[in-house]
Amino acid sequence: MMQHLLLSMNLHLPLKDPVPIFALVLFIILLAPILLRKLRIPSIIGLIIAGVAIGDHGFDLIEKGSIDLFGKAGLLYIMFLAGLELDMNEFRKNRNRSGLFGMLTFLMPFSIGMVVCTYVLHFTFLPALLVSSMFSTHTLVAYPIASRLGIIKNEAVTITVGGTIITDSLVLLILAVITGYGKGELGQGFWIRLGLSIVAFSAVVLWGFPLLGRWFFKKFKDDKVTHYIFVFALVFLAAFLAELAGVDAIIGAFLAGLALNRLIPPTSPLMSRIEFVGNALFIPFFLISVGMLVDLHVLLRGPYALFIAGVLTAVALCGKWLAAWFTQLLFRYTGTQRNVMFGLSSAHAAATIAVILIGYQMHIIDEHVLNGTIILILITCMTASFVTSSAGTRLAVSEADEKPALEVAAEKILLPVFPHSQVDGLLDFAVMIKESMVDTPIVSLAVVKDDDEARTQIILSNRMLEKTIARASVTENEVQAITRIDLNVEDGIGRTVKELGVTDLVLEWEEKGSTTDRLFSTLFGTTRENILSSVRETIYSCHFPGPLNTTDKILVAVARNAEYEIGFSHWMHKLLRLSKETGASLIFCCSPRTYTACEAFIKGTQLALDYGHRLLVEPEELIPVTSGVAGVSDLLVFISARKGTLSYQHYMDNAPARLLKHFPANNIIVIYPEQNEAEVSEPGMSTEDLMLMPIQEQINNFNRLGRVVKRFFKGKK
Repeated sequence: MMQHLLLSMNLHLPLKDPVPIFALVLFIILLAPILLRKLRIPSIIGLIIAGVAIGDHGFDLIEKGSIDLFGKAGLLYIMFLAGLELDMNEFRKNRNRSGLFGMLTFLMPFSIGMVVCTYVLHFTFLPALLVSSMFSTHTLVAYPIASRLGIIKNEAVTITVGGTIITDSLVLLILAVITGYGKGELGQGFWIRLGLSIVAFSAVVLWGFPLLGRWFFKKFKDDKVTHYIFVFALVFLAAFLAELAGVDAIIGAFLAGLALNRLIPPTSPLMSRIEFVGNALFIPFFLISVGMLVDLHVLLRGPYALFIAGVLTAVALCGKWLAAWFTQLLFRYTGTQRNVMFGLSSAHAAATIAVILIGYQMHIIDEHVLNGTIILILITCMTASFVTSSAGTRLAVSEADEKPALEVAAEKILLPVFPHSQVDGLLDFAVMIKESMVDTPIVSLAVVKDDDEARTQIILSNRMLEKTIARASVTENEVQAITRIDLNVEDGIGRTVKELGVTDLVLEWEEKGSTTDRLFSTLFGTTRENILSSVRETIYSCHFPGPLNTTDKILVAVARNAEYEIGFSHWMHKLLRLSKETGASLIFCCSPRTYTACEAFIKGTQLALDYGHRLLVEPEELIPVTSGVAGVSDLLVFISARKGTLSYQHYMDNAPARLLKHFPANNIIVIYPEQNEAEVSEPGMSTEDLMLMPIQEQINNFNRLGRVVKRFFKGKK
């Protein structure tokens, strides 16, 4: 009856129609992790077992090869994310350790494999070489577990990911040589052609992709869907170029992640979209496709099949564990870190399948080795998932218990928005400098003047607040929206800062207004000046004509004595976070004494950062010094000061305008560090303050006011 029902619905097993296939796989992705989570089994295992059940070796529910496209995309996604989430500063810092681990995790399984294949399994040289290289390769199947546990910045994970590219490259190079040998092409021309193609491919991806990406993100900075499609297209283009160069596609995907690493900050909306789509769709498809390759009937084909499967699995796991153990001894890692390295590097899937299938098709190995390898894939993937989950959890707990290198006080970031504000760049900046260990939301404030147009302004402001909330939700950051009516914007912001205990105030750059606006600004002070006079917390005045993710270098101009201000450590910590998020190097333009203080602060945080120094003694040298270093993709940061403070100099008043005049296309941030109190407030000064002001400064102020009034009335005529 059921068979007739299926036939009447044009449904017969195995399913071939894409609609029921897609529906079935999506329900597996939904339910398998939920069911196995109750049994404390990693969700990865559930997806692999589900793949075994629905494949042609199980209940034959889905036709073989029907989800290969999504499965291949998932594998490339895993490798791409591994390169994209890699901390490049930590990677460069530990590149020697990554290289050593990569060689160990290649040589140990390979050496043991050659001995076992030759003297235990009695293979000839070519089959022994092929199978031994298969032992050396591994796939980062358990990487999503490490990412979910938040341990991907740990050195053990960093060098394991870095070592993956080395060992897989060597294995796939051996595979290319074996393939060339089988085709009779293993001559001098083969080696020249292979070497040149690999060099050309690496140059295009590692040098050309960042240039193309930086141009694209600047050209289309507001189209987020296009950003995702662009990145996804580059991943597959790199994979295709890798295959043309003679290496596996996963190498291209990993290099694409490295190439785009600095252009996609971890806190950006684009990164959130990439991770979401990958973890929700493509990676589960890959894990299910791996399970569909497993044939459990192999275990029933006699003792020799079990013997081959047992030997292959034991050699693969033993070799990877020894590599992690030797690495632990050399670098004095903990047992937990060793187990994390072993868990991440023990799974055999993608490259293993490629190596064995090619060897089987070339008749280098027989069916027993092929079937034994399938069992190896199932056991090593399960082992990798369990070990990584268990050891990764312990590592995450131990990291949380350790005292952080830099104590972070409670913080709250305030972002005022206006009806015509460019909130995207300001919110991206606020998310980047927000301390990840602090759960307080970013406060988005709309201040409406109490006048006849208040109702209309409230509607417009609420639309801007909704836009801010929607953008923040993409990055999984919480925004607290507040609308308040006050006599003026400055008072509304000042009162909110005091009421909520705000520590950081992010302001949009104050554009130059009309002559009338300049007249009132001279009489009553600009919005920025009035806020400076009433808010003592750290203030960031931001000019963002381009996206922050395209930043190449961060040039920080610091005045003399800035290191003695109470807000020094706070703005330094925020700049270090900004550097980590954008992957940009820091260049401090300051006096030698100030740079010494900045360098000591960085070393105290124990962060892996790239930083340098340019001499800037007098503030008048700001433009010449920065002009000699700044490029069009650089972020300019000027550490200013409020009047009456230790590091204040008169040149600071006009420095922001000079920076904007000379670098209109650059992103610019002017930082006013935290102070105990605003000691001198020029706007709205009292008679006592005016009497204390030097005579020459009073004359200069009145002369400046006279020139503005004269231009105002001249314009009226």
